[in-house]
Amino acid sequence: MQLNRFRLTTCAALASMILVAQSAWAVDPFTVRDIQIEGLQRVEPGTVFVSLPVRVGDTYSDDKGATAIQSLFALGLFKDVRIEVKGDVLVVVVEERPTVANVEFVGTKEFDKDVLVKSMRDIGLADGRPFDKAQLDRAEQELKRQYINRSLYAAQVVSTVTPIERNRVNLTFTVVEGEPAKISEIRIVGNKAFSESTLRDLFDLDTGGWLSWYTKSNRYSRAKLNADLETLRSYYLSRGYLEFKIDSTQVAMQPNKTDIGININITEGERYVVSSVQLAGEYLGKEDEFKSMVTIRPGQAYNADDVAKTTKAFSDYFGNFGYAFARVEAKPEIDRVNNRVSLVLQATPSRRAYVRKIDVAGNTRTRDVVVRREFRQLEASWYDGDKIRLSRDRVDRLGYFGDVAIETQEVPGTPDQVDLTVNVTEKPTGSLSLGAGYSSGDGLGLSFGLKQENAFGSGNSLGIQINTSKFNRVVVLNTTDPYFTEDGVSRTFDLYSKTSSPYQDEDYYKLESSGASLRFGVPFTEIDTVFFGAGIEKTTIVPGTLLPASYQSYADEFGYSSTAFPLTAGWARDSRDSSLAPTSGRFQRANAEWSFAGDAKYLRATYQFQQYFPLSKQYTAAFNTEIGLGSASGSRSYPVFKNFYGGGLGSVRGFDQGSLGPRDATDTVIGGSRKLNINMEVLAPFPGAGNDRTLRMYGFWDIGMVGGDNAVNANANDLRSSVGVGISWISPVGPLRLAFAKPIRKFDGDKIQSMQFQIGTSF
Repeated sequence: MQLNRFRLTTCAALASMILVAQSAWAVDPFTVRDIQIEGLQRVEPGTVFVSLPVRVGDTYSDDKGATAIQSLFALGLFKDVRIEVKGDVLVVVVEERPTVANVEFVGTKEFDKDVLVKSMRDIGLADGRPFDKAQLDRAEQELKRQYINRSLYAAQVVSTVTPIERNRVNLTFTVVEGEPAKISEIRIVGNKAFSESTLRDLFDLDTGGWLSWYTKSNRYSRAKLNADLETLRSYYLSRGYLEFKIDSTQVAMQPNKTDIGININITEGERYVVSSVQLAGEYLGKEDEFKSMVTIRPGQAYNADDVAKTTKAFSDYFGNFGYAFARVEAKPEIDRVNNRVSLVLQATPSRRAYVRKIDVAGNTRTRDVVVRREFRQLEASWYDGDKIRLSRDRVDRLGYFGDVAIETQEVPGTPDQVDLTVNVTEKPTGSLSLGAGYSSGDGLGLSFGLKQENAFGSGNSLGIQINTSKFNRVVVLNTTDPYFTEDGVSRTFDLYSKTSSPYQDEDYYKLESSGASLRFGVPFTEIDTVFFGAGIEKTTIVPGTLLPASYQSYADEFGYSSTAFPLTAGWARDSRDSSLAPTSGRFQRANAEWSFAGDAKYLRATYQFQQYFPLSKQYTAAFNTEIGLGSASGSRSYPVFKNFYGGGLGSVRGFDQGSLGPRDATDTVIGGSRKLNINMEVLAPFPGAGNDRTLRMYGFWDIGMVGGDNAVNANANDLRSSVGVGISWISPVGPLRLAFAKPIRKFDGDKIQSMQFQIGTSF
């Protein structure tokens, strides 16, 4: 009875409220004579008037009033809106949301403040924007998510809203980051063919070592774990275990949220051998061409890598003929009795397609034209897989982007057309090179270089190089336009001034040279570029004490100043997989210089060859050789100031920079017209760094010599050699290499420099 009485009372109250609301809201339609707005502080009145569905002179109704309130709320600027009617005047009363005056972060050590400010701006919390409590809640969750991505599961985020004058608020995010979650144990259960330690060595995640503060390899990350599981799966599938599977993965976190244990349960299955490979489906009448691409070999263990490589080669080859949607599937027919598997490669070319348009995305700094001019796939042309891959590689080789990927999208309603989107990720294109060497006899020598490869996003490069060592004082300015013509001919200007002196005393002799040159680079093929140019150079021997006899002899014969007009020609080919940390591929470069006029007439040529061999996922062998030859042109002697020098970084490490070569009667190193350098390296993971490729150690063996016609002729007896170990680090300012070398073949008078380092070079 009481319950029924309560229900009756409640219903009566609700009905009364509805009647009151309807009587207060309902108005008879009328013509609006004026519209007034009350409550504005920071929002412009025009913003409100534009959003209203009614104007002066219009007929107002309840429906228009409801629409007006909805429109004003949709602006996100007000937390309360109501409409009052005073006669034939419409009064819009608003209450503005507070405006964010400042966003501050306290206790954030893991992230740079600018990164956090940007993430808050993406959510909608930024200086000058309206404050919304819902956005604040999302901001807290976003901060926690970012900390979880850094394995800081114990991080706590507390937000504080502080009202200030003029209806503004200050937002403060106070973070207690806590300790990162670290992996204390990784267990693999179910393995029989391979030891648990062998399988764990495949992982980038580990339980930590003395360098974990740098590699962070013991910080748990779901993305890294998934990548390691794929590595584990690939390891088994490439060794015949066709039915290998990962049954489950348990990640157990301790209550303190800082210790994590990982258990991976696997089933290896049996090892299968390929019995046969067959082609099925439509192959455009080119079965022989497709068969030549098959890397799967009957009689060998099933290898998923070979299967993937073959199907990809098939798909790419179909793409060369415009079949962008070709499907190639490897269907295994398993004989479990004999542990054999027969593979059927089923191909469906589908339809041929055109490329409708090409878009560029992600280039916040680089202009579109810089990317587009590298493309060999054209719009409104047949889809060509080879040209698309070549285009992607050419964009990547620019060096302006950290990542380059091309997406293919079907055009809705047009089955024979596709759109291509080139997604790029900008990276810093300025490079800083620093070099230093120290020896007891010559002290400290420094070199500095600064180069901007993508100046102002134009694709042009600007560079400066300075060397302050006692032997070489250099100032070089250069600029390159890689597309001086639409066909890709590059143009380079060089302006330089060099002073060479073996002693830091103005009374001793110096060798000064200055000049300018203009070079062009012509792309003859997609991987070959030929360079040619011309220049002018003036070289002056500044007499002083201890002037080498060879310099004095040259000055007596031709004078202390010489002018040369060299013509240059060169060729370059680069197929390395990376210019910073290559693991495979080859680099070749040849240059020739001929001074046909002026006081100094000569021929000078150099050739460099580099080859990289991937020994395994972790180990790389590298080989470098450089040859230099010089000869007089005409009746004059070969200019002594064009000699080659050896020793130090880029040559034979362990010897002082530029100290190798023939000496004259005054026992001064004068260099020679012939040079040979041979460098061999083996790069390996740095102890404790796991599979991190940015930090590696290497062992090396260097061989080299300098000789020539103006001294003792170069022969094997002049060879110097050294061995040593070093550290290679891809630092924020460029690749750094630190070497500790010990000469194993040296001569009396050689200057030894056992420790050397340089930033910005490979060998």
